[in-house]
Amino acid sequence: MYSDPVSRIRRFNRAVTTETGVLDQSFLGRGRPIGAARVLNAIGPAGRSVSDIREALELDTGLLSRLLRGLEEEGLIALVEDRRDRRRRIAALTEAGHAEYAAYERLSDDRARLLLDRHPHPDRLLAAMDLVASALGRDRIELREADPDSPAALHCLESYYAELAARFDMGFDPARAARLDASDMRPPRGAFLVALSDGLPSGCVGLKGTDKGYAEIKRLWTAPAARGLGLAKRLMHEIETRARSLDVTTLRLDTNSALPEAAQLYRRTGWTEIGRFNDDPYPDLFFEKRV
Repeated sequence: MYSDPVSRIRRFNRAVTTETGVLDQSFLGRGRPIGAARVLNAIGPAGRSVSDIREALELDTGLLSRLLRGLEEEGLIALVEDRRDRRRRIAALTEAGHAEYAAYERLSDDRARLLLDRHPHPDRLLAAMDLVASALGRDRIELREADPDSPAALHCLESYYAELAARFDMGFDPARAARLDASDMRPPRGAFLVALSDGLPSGCVGLKGTDKGYAEIKRLWTAPAARGLGLAKRLMHEIETRARSLDVTTLRLDTNSALPEAAQLYRRTGWTEIGRFNDDPYPDLFFEKRV
């Protein structure tokens, strides 16, 4: 019974419930339960539509209305009509609401640091948390177009390069790879997508425009915690859709035999192996697809 998976999951759920203060009537000592605090956090400094809050938190309409009303009665938020769509309401923080939001942020950050400080292997703890968060939030991972020089994109690219350096026998130096100009991955020439899991980057892929009669798929990467969830396939499907919208009819990509999961994905999704089409020293497998 002690190794039973269901018992272990339930133990985990109880631990998280206790650690996060789900049952506390005064979450982090601020005088209101976690539900109201979570809604305040979802509104954020920039404000947010009520429909977006409901969708993001997956809350029942009635429950969300009660939580918003409570925050409004406390003087922490104001509900106003959306000027662009009079059917929508926007929740915005008041001056007191901004102060309360900041207090929650400080306390939450302090609590997170304390948890890491008291664990003997914080990196392993974070990796386990990333794995669980990705699994629980797999259906809420968003694919968004981003500038290839944006912080989220650069985080993904740096993680991708570090992984290649660890997995390739020859290591990996981006400066030695085929030249990749960020402007080639910006519309209308190309595109760059980032996968976001609750705001944190969990994957990326680029579409590089060329003047050679084809475009290239570049820098497909997913975070280790998000693997096995179909994210790479989603990224590929979406970037191929973007390619068609830019009137691209032929796509090419390259990869290395040290990444067998990538080659397997390409073969499974309709890509055909072709001969070498560039002088990049790192790839040894080359593919093409008509879209």
